[in-house]
Amino acid sequence: MPSDLMKAVRIHAFGGPDVLVYEDAPRPSPAAGDVLVRVHAVGVNPPDWYLRTGYRSLPPEWRPPGTFPIIVGTDISGTVAAVGDDVRGFAVGDAVYALVRFPDGVFGLSQAYADYVTVPAAQLALKPAGIDHVHAAGAPMSLLTAWQFMIDLGHDVPNPLQPARHQPVPLRDRTVLVNGAAGGVGHLAVQIAKRKGAHVIAVASGRHEALLRDLGADQVIDYTRTAPEETVRDVDLVIDSVGGPAAGRFLRTLKRGGALFPIFPLGFSGHAEALARGVTVSATQVRSNGAQLREVGALLDDGSIRIVIDSTYPLAEARKAHERAEGGHIQGKIVLTAD
Repeated sequence: MPSDLMKAVRIHAFGGPDVLVYEDAPRPSPAAGDVLVRVHAVGVNPPDWYLRTGYRSLPPEWRPPGTFPIIVGTDISGTVAAVGDDVRGFAVGDAVYALVRFPDGVFGLSQAYADYVTVPAAQLALKPAGIDHVHAAGAPMSLLTAWQFMIDLGHDVPNPLQPARHQPVPLRDRTVLVNGAAGGVGHLAVQIAKRKGAHVIAVASGRHEALLRDLGADQVIDYTRTAPEETVRDVDLVIDSVGGPAAGRFLRTLKRGGALFPIFPLGFSGHAEALARGVTVSATQVRSNGAQLREVGALLDDGSIRIVIDSTYPLAEARKAHERAEGGHIQGKIVLTAD
């Protein structure tokens, strides 16, 4: 293959997993401030299939313009292949990981499903030495989402989802319910809450109970048998990693002064009920942040936080990974390997 080409997964139209095409694409070059990364693994995240389908869940004015072809994806782990001008702190051969250009690159500018990707140096961090590329690629978006919702927002960008700035709440000696606890964000929210001293109630299907207790959950509710909103009361914080219109059902589980953080807030319509109950509802948009990846990288390195891998697929079989994602009941993260 000529050196100016690489393999990548691109879409030429919006649609199902079958629109993902593994093919030759131009190999990028790093601009000033960028780092060229040889990708070894790519994390699969909901925005990947949202983009693949044309972001149908968004209001029409928010949807991508459809300038094809588009390389999908945002989460990478790999090695530095070249550095652009004005880059300090990274050298060729360094093992690194990143959430690439999110949300600014949400409409296909991140381009992670590829052999090579350019990453702004400020969004990049050295890969934790204690984990491999597959686990590192599973971390960035999900871990930064949980961290920015629960611990430190990490930026001052105006909130596109609500007028007020999102504010994390204290976790120590509080009761935290995590819905969708076995998924990408959920299994990390469980670990963060427990590490910060919370009593953690995990909501997931029963087959995930052993894993969730191993990750630190004090109580596991099998939602296929018990509706948590009918039995749980006096919770301080609900992290609903599923979100959407159904998130309002958790308002009744919260004590007055509690908070509901829907990770996917679009469609939530319970603001009047939340006000009447004295409950705060707040969300934010996860953003790329190399400094935070360095911070949480120390927790990944020493095993304080674990990335659970549901399944891996070669980059060439990205459509199979998306089919797996559409099947639901994911335990942790799906990762593509690009070696």
